[in-house]
Amino acid sequence: MSRVHPAVLPEDIQVLERGWLSSNSVLMHGRGDEGALLVDSGYGSHAEQTAALLRSALAGERLRLIVNTHLHSDHCGGNARLMAEHGCPVWIPPGDYAAVQVWDEARLSYALTGQRCERFTPAQALLPGQILEQGGRAWQCLAAPGHDPHSLIFFEPEAGLLISADALWERGFGIVFPELDGEPAFEEVEQTLDLIDSLDGVRWVIPGHGAVFRDVHAALSEARSRLAFFRQHPERHTRHAAKALLMFHMLEVAHCSRAALSAWLDGTPIHHRMWALHFSQIPLDSWTESLLQELARAGILTLSEDAVRCR
Repeated sequence: MSRVHPAVLPEDIQVLERGWLSSNSVLMHGRGDEGALLVDSGYGSHAEQTAALLRSALAGERLRLIVNTHLHSDHCGGNARLMAEHGCPVWIPPGDYAAVQVWDEARLSYALTGQRCERFTPAQALLPGQILEQGGRAWQCLAAPGHDPHSLIFFEPEAGLLISADALWERGFGIVFPELDGEPAFEEVEQTLDLIDSLDGVRWVIPGHGAVFRDVHAALSEARSRLAFFRQHPERHTRHAAKALLMFHMLEVAHCSRAALSAWLDGTPIHHRMWALHFSQIPLDSWTESLLQELARAGILTLSEDAVRCR
């Protein structure tokens, strides 16, 4: 699925929605000859699709800047492709700035998760507390750790617009990656949810994945319920993350042999790390097969003796 989200938002704001493999991209049109700004660029395998959607949405307007909420590959994988076409700079959160400059794929999680991101060079860091001016709007840049320690969200109080990235979805939030390293971060998730709850007058939430929604209080209630469950049962969070990793890979490749999937998992350190964190009492192969079977029962994958396919 790919689309420019229906015009329920102010006319200067467009959301490019491409399906779960890529994050949503938010296009902020400028005034006069100011040029447009894009928040997040999706996953690398969708880069050409993103470029075409963006070209259509710009309708001749100049793209002056790309900013990233955080540097997971599904949010910044299109940066290099769009920079090449539009000649615009990229601003990123400060926590990963040094790692991007030297392209340390271990620190950036790409090697850890077996995901791809074409190298790009940012122009500057975008700091929490900074005001991002665009199209006559003043967007507050707010630190939102939890899903990612360095993530930002953006709030525009006049129109009540919140770009929540993976800190808040309509039904939950993104995987809490530090927890998969054994680093406590559920408290940071709660603090970020409290921050969002404290924002006055949120009328539209543009999440990192999924459709734009309005009922921020219902979403926060759902997120807090989920967080409480994961705190009580951290192994369930890890299992959820392991299934999400598998699902993400299968969305990218669509189908592969069992042998190819096993080889990919063998070369993906986070899969082994999640198993070791809570599930090492059973063989790794058995645990992996249980994840695949659960995804099959949920209607996400089709399994055969020799192959795995996305439905």
